[in-house]
Amino acid sequence: MKLHELRPAPGARAVRVRKGRGIGSGLGKTAGRGHKGQKARSGGSIRRGFEGGQMPLYRRIPKRGFTNVFREEVAVVNVKDLDRFPAGAVVTPQLLRDHGLVKKRDVKVKLLGKGEIKHPLTVQVHAVSKGAAEKIAAAGGKVEVI
Repeated sequence: MKLHELRPAPGARAVRVRKGRGIGSGLGKTAGRGHKGQKARSGGSIRRGFEGGQMPLYRRIPKRGFTNVFREEVAVVNVKDLDRFPAGAVVTPQLLRDHGLVKKRDVKVKLLGKGEIKHPLTVQVHAVSKGAAEKIAAAGGKVEVI
């Protein structure tokens, strides 16, 4: 390979299209914009959601509900998900996050009672359902509410 043999990859350099340069160019006269109309004009862009003056969809549909500004996000973990931890382990929200059971950071963790657990664990969570607490206790473990 020599310096004078270097070439760009095929198709990497396209020739710029010169619009509006005569009939023979293929894009002369109206330069591919068609005849008249809003989109043929300079600056003739149509904003998002515009429906030609008809009342747009986002204004035709009624508003519903509200956003609760005091809402606290809670990550849910079930009893069956705790089976992966060894017997006697202390399960904390950080450990649940490390194992991918809780995706987001800085959210409260609630333990729910779906599934079974075979071995004792100490579980530290922000909230727990009555059924989940009974299942952990039945297996010989304990639940600590943080």
